Amino acid sequence: MFDIPIQFIASFIFAIAIVHTFSVKFFKSLAHKYSKHEKILHMLGEVEIVFGFWAIILVLFFFISSGKNDVVNYLNNQSYVEPLFVFVIMVIAASKPILDFSLTCVKQISKLLPINHSLRLFFVSMTFVPLLGSFITEPAAMTLAALILKEHFYSKNISNKFKYGIIGTLFVNVSIGGAMTPFAAPPILMVAAKWNWDLMFMLTTFGWRTALAVFTNSLILTIIFRKELIKIKNLNIKENNTPFFILFIHLILLVGVIVFVHDLIIFLGIFIIFLGIASSYDRFQNKLILKEAFLVSLFLAGLVILGGLQKWWLQPLLNKLSPDQIYYAAVALTAITDNAALTYLGSLVDGLSDQFKYALAAGAITGGGLTVIANAPNPAGYSILSKNFYGNTISPLYLFLAAFGPTIIAIICYKII
Repeated sequence: MFDIPIQFIASFIFAIAIVHTFSVKFFKSLAHKYSKHEKILHMLGEVEIVFGFWAIILVLFFFISSGKNDVVNYLNNQSYVEPLFVFVIMVIAASKPILDFSLTCVKQISKLLPINHSLRLFFVSMTFVPLLGSFITEPAAMTLAALILKEHFYSKNISNKFKYGIIGTLFVNVSIGGAMTPFAAPPILMVAAKWNWDLMFMLTTFGWRTALAVFTNSLILTIIFRKELIKIKNLNIKENNTPFFILFIHLILLVGVIVFVHDLIIFLGIFIIFLGIASSYDRFQNKLILKEAFLVSLFLAGLVILGGLQKWWLQPLLNKLSPDQIYYAAVALTAITDNAALTYLGSLVDGLSDQFKYALAAGAITGGGLTVIANAPNPAGYSILSKNFYGNTISPLYLFLAAFGPTIIAIICYKII
């Protein structure tokens, strides 16, 4: 058994983990059936636990078959900056001063639209916040959008179809919404420096396509569910009563984390400062979402450990494809592997044409809303919104179907136009 190359075993475990993400309802049903094992089965029914759990299984197998040194060397050679960054940015972005400020911005922008109040608030939340992700990063945008939608729409009596329509469109819009700059979307961030993609390149090549796709997706969803939206009342957003100096400090800390996204020690130091400020002025804070952020970080760390051993089949596949083929292959592959990992593997291949590079990156962000694992910020949205679905679980199939239409719009904008 131990003679089988570890890469094949890792891919087998990775496949099991993917199947597990589609089976969380089954584990939750077992938790109700077998009360003696309720807690462990309920834990296995949490999608954020899946990749962390199977990463532990892989590490244990690796330890038995290869020994301590190989395990430690492999783990030390993986980058955990992104999981830790997502943890930090989720907590800070979901703090009360930042959230209140974002809500105020959404409210002021929505006033410019001469339509029903609930329609304009929903449309702006689904459009402005994902595009804001190009500047505050996608994890922050996902956290803010999910919290806004949870409080003002999911908390209302909306249909199950609308709930899935919202989260499917949100995942797609956030995945593509960060592509206007070279530092906000994880799959772009992984290749921007190596491929010399600066701010001007991103704005001229991806920018207008991104804005068009996000706007179109939000408009279509708003029109389809306009009758439900019009019925929603009491959507007045509370005025921001956070003192200016508290808000200013939070914004500075948020910007600091974004600026030093690649520097683990610095942004963790900024996070420690944030915790001190939040503790000192706790009367201006809600409860920090530390648990939710930790679970998302665990999910991503597990994905890093499992994904690091998928290169043996991903890279040869990429090498065989034309730019047109790689775009659609990237859309499909992103659904079963993190899109940042996909573009990173592409960046390791030398001699790629500009068309191939664009196709790979565009395909990766296009497919980023189809599954929970497709894009790094998706688990954050899942963690925040899942409790508003039946059984506290979001069906992977219904999510895929809900995101399929918005993904087609993204394909039209990035590939056909």
